[in-house]
Amino acid sequence: MTILPAPASPPPPRARQRPHTYTAHGVTLDDPWHWLRDPGYPQVTDADVLAFLEAENAYFESVMGPLRALTGRLFEEIKGRIKEDDRAVPWRKNGYDYQWSFDEGSQYRVWSRVRAGGTDFETLLDENREAQGLEYFRLRDLEVSPDTRLLAYSVDTSGGERFEIRVKDLASGELLPDRIEQTDGSVAWSTDSRAFLYTVVSREWRPYQVRLHRLGTDPAGDPVIYEERDESFFVHVEPSSSERYILIRTADHVTSEVHVVSADDPAGRLRVVAPRRPRHDYYIDHGQGRFYVLTNDTHRNFRLASVAEGLPAQEHWDTLIAGSDHRYLTGVQVFRDFVAVPERIDGLEQIRIIAPDGDTHHVRFPETPCHVSLGNNPEYAQSHLRLGYESMVSPDSVFDYDVAARRLALRKEREIPSGYDKERYVSERLLATARDGAKVPVSIVYRRDFPRDGTAPLHLYGYGAYGHGLTPSFSPSRLSLLDRGFAFAIAHVRGGDELGYHWYEDGKLDARWNTFKDFIDVARFLVQEGYASAGDISISGGSAGGELVGAAVNLAPELWRAAVLHVPFVDVLNTMLDPGLPLTPIEWPEWGNPIESKRAFELIRGYSPYDNIASRAYPPMLVTAGLNDPRVTYWEPAKWVAKLRHLKTDDNVLLLKTHMGAGHSGRSGRYEAIQEVAEEYTFLLMAFGLADVEP
Repeated sequence: MTILPAPASPPPPRARQRPHTYTAHGVTLDDPWHWLRDPGYPQVTDADVLAFLEAENAYFESVMGPLRALTGRLFEEIKGRIKEDDRAVPWRKNGYDYQWSFDEGSQYRVWSRVRAGGTDFETLLDENREAQGLEYFRLRDLEVSPDTRLLAYSVDTSGGERFEIRVKDLASGELLPDRIEQTDGSVAWSTDSRAFLYTVVSREWRPYQVRLHRLGTDPAGDPVIYEERDESFFVHVEPSSSERYILIRTADHVTSEVHVVSADDPAGRLRVVAPRRPRHDYYIDHGQGRFYVLTNDTHRNFRLASVAEGLPAQEHWDTLIAGSDHRYLTGVQVFRDFVAVPERIDGLEQIRIIAPDGDTHHVRFPETPCHVSLGNNPEYAQSHLRLGYESMVSPDSVFDYDVAARRLALRKEREIPSGYDKERYVSERLLATARDGAKVPVSIVYRRDFPRDGTAPLHLYGYGAYGHGLTPSFSPSRLSLLDRGFAFAIAHVRGGDELGYHWYEDGKLDARWNTFKDFIDVARFLVQEGYASAGDISISGGSAGGELVGAAVNLAPELWRAAVLHVPFVDVLNTMLDPGLPLTPIEWPEWGNPIESKRAFELIRGYSPYDNIASRAYPPMLVTAGLNDPRVTYWEPAKWVAKLRHLKTDDNVLLLKTHMGAGHSGRSGRYEAIQEVAEEYTFLLMAFGLADVEP
């Protein structure tokens, strides 16, 4: 069956082939679309490359242009569900209450503050003014100095995630001459507010150096406090919760090392907490005169330990929460009078509170399954804990938890201006049996009148990499699909950490095939249970989730009605064979090193979506890319589309949209983001023949 056929005119662009071969482990591989990688990257100036991307964008507009009315309706629907003049619940720090807000019609936030207990907020930073005249704008960090007089903030104006740090005098409103380029955007102030630590990125976009900037000095002379020489490690800097220490963490995906330096003397002696050793991953925080350590040294689901700040070495760590097969510890934040520990118990999210005497309890929430998280908690001495809470049917809410009284107070629930009745929707947590017997969780939401007879459309979303678990969260935009008869499901496949660290390990390296099989097996389970029929399931994923979707359309194209791949990591083999790319060395612990290992080479070659495109029918596809993307370089989705156009045997539409002035996250303004969702939903509705269905 041909669905959403490509228009007869104009024809889609076809990238010409240019001979290019290389040999690895005795195997010679052809890659005739290798030329789509501009050799001058991250600068992209090659005329042929740019011409191809612009031609694909023009083709996207020719196909989607006639559907603008539907896209416009969807845009207005989704926009109608956001509170345009929204504002955050204020948070307190050093005698001030802080808040962000959106003005009606504005793309970006305004950040402001008022003396504690006051009502007349003063503007700290207006992102709209900062973004004026720019195609892209992203605020990374925003840190007020301890003396409350200065604001350090970092911005990216290309999507390339190379941030410039700026410093503003809050009394005068003037910018200081201190501007620092080529950073990862993070800032950690010294106690005296006269200096800060920051992280520099290399030409290859690897955060590798921590430097100290003293206000009023030339950044070119900033001394290096720490340099990471292992190209597979990335460096990050942040203050401890107590703000007595600055933490320098360097890590790949499985091994880490943390150094600490006094915030009173950031140029002073660095102390390593635990020297790196293979596969030891740990995180630390400081408070109550101790370091708290989240570590996988005795159990892969991590234990929580504490140690006196004067003796941080590993042999002195005392266990507070032991490792467990059923309990997965995912974070720690230390306060003066308690410690908060996010965890998952048999996959369900919880927040544990530890009192100074060692007594522990869990915060009780209104419903499960749900997504709970630590909110904005910057004040070390605060007596409450701010929490985020949501489910697939409950809009995201902000709660303050009174730790002493053990009582939740609702501070804010997302307002849906156009109206929302959660009783019209049903959310379930299912378990699908994978082909090897593993039980794969599935979160699904649909309207109460959804028919369980296989006649309705289903959209399936997945990720499954880096131990990044997907949460059963609320989405106001998703209602546009649910109200048109869709069910929306999330496949919690192996490679994420939803069920614990073992769930991550069972979907990486030699076990990577489990991720793809799980996704397909979840789809077949949902067919079996009457949520959809084979061939009537649309799928989507981004980045590594785009790799998942790419593998799925290669392995089981007959299951899918349509596929959306956002900035997809599809050229896995070529990328992992190129150590000069920004992320390749740090990615080897995730995927394997095909340069050194023939086994890894053959494994990746076996599933890499680009390398496994075949002469067969494929479902309609929408693919996106960002020209300035440092994470998944633009040529991966471009090569994927070019090869598909050459080999696929169907007439279904294949679209590539490249953001020529953005990166991994797409466009930066909130209305621009809504526009992109509206385009994606337009594509899906057309694929199902539902363009005329109104909610």
